[in-house]
Amino acid sequence: MAVPRRRHSKMRARTRKANWKLSALNLVECPQCHELKLSHRVCKNCGYYDGREVVSAN
Repeated sequence: MAVPRRRHSKMRARTRKANWKLSALNLVECPQCHELKLSHRVCKNCGYYDGREVVSAN
């Protein structure tokens, strides 16, 4: 089993932990209803994807 030769300093460990963060959502405009939606996914508002209806909107 691999074991570190030396102990990492507190600064090195905290720097590594500080870079964990969430990124902003990549929202694009739906070409059918012009609502914001996640890219490469079916629009929750109108049910269209790639110019055709995939889910029937109730």
